[in-house]
Amino acid sequence: MGQDIDPFRAIAISRRAHDLKEEGRRILHMEFGQPSTGAPQAAIARAHEILDSDAMGYWESRPLKDRISQHYKDSYGVEVSPSRISLTCGASPALVLALASAFSPGDRIAIARPGYVAYRNTVRALNFEPVEIPCGEDVRYQISAAALDALDPAPQGVIIASPANPTGTIIPADELAAIAAVAKAKGIRIISDEIYHGLTYGPAIHSMLEFDPDAYIVNSFSKYFSMAAWRLGWLVSPREGVKRTGAYIGNLFLTAPSLAQHAGLVAMDAREELNGHVEVYRKNRELLLEALPKLGLARIAPPDGAFYIYADVSRFTNDSLGFCLKLLEDTGVATAPGVDFDPVEGHRFIRFSFALSTPEIEEALAKLIPWFGAL
Repeated sequence: MGQDIDPFRAIAISRRAHDLKEEGRRILHMEFGQPSTGAPQAAIARAHEILDSDAMGYWESRPLKDRISQHYKDSYGVEVSPSRISLTCGASPALVLALASAFSPGDRIAIARPGYVAYRNTVRALNFEPVEIPCGEDVRYQISAAALDALDPAPQGVIIASPANPTGTIIPADELAAIAAVAKAKGIRIISDEIYHGLTYGPAIHSMLEFDPDAYIVNSFSKYFSMAAWRLGWLVSPREGVKRTGAYIGNLFLTAPSLAQHAGLVAMDAREELNGHVEVYRKNRELLLEALPKLGLARIAPPDGAFYIYADVSRFTNDSLGFCLKLLEDTGVATAPGVDFDPVEGHRFIRFSFALSTPEIEEALAKLIPWFGAL
């Protein structure tokens, strides 16, 4: 029998938000980590060309794998053979591939708490054991080399994310190097979720490949490239894992969507348009960082990257799910409950996504200010 896992509670929030929208309510979606913008215009134009000229089928784009390989050289100074890159139906299958092909049932996988809800639940669903490392303000809500080193017995694997979900915090280069050193010394396999690379507001972002060339790297077109609905991602496997990863992806998922692969290749060179989105997020971030303390939300994780603010709401509630539902019903602003990301402390946190337009953020704040004021 399969493993029981917790639901993704933000989905229930979103479902209720859509119900309210169908009733005629104005809804502002800050519950999901997805851009409100569409794919780059050049990528959409390329998709139209392919639809008009190609019946398509099961296919893996060698040009796209070559372009991703070049991306690692240009962005991080590391050489990644295209043969190590698997194209996937988004980052979620890439995570499944990495876990399923790198570990054996019963293996222990370390994850940060708070952390992305699917890390814990995917690990459990695949019959591994999640080892949650509590990460608070003192370590900027991130796994540290010291915390990983302190685990006894050492886990077989660790999932890191920088920038992280739900906090947006970034692990600096020296700490990534230290984590890689601990992992090498103790035989811990690293999976690095780099889905939010490209979304930073100051601190530099580094790939774990700079410090551990044998790490598994998960990435996607959903966030920076603004192509969440196209379901396109990739996994970089270590050389010795390529054959197994290829066998797993062929049997479990076949191929990534052909149309998305054509569009994704073009999207990788739409940097001017995409960096324009990042500037919008930067402005939105500034607006929220200025406004939230005035609402009584002064304790927040430092959002160095991604497009989230993880805020402590303990002065108002110890039930983040109920709080988010009440906030949605009263204001039409949908947010994510912290219990998705932290089953222990998350009852006193909520997450705001600021991947909306700036006018929508301003509209949301106009609703939030009197609502929090009334509390």
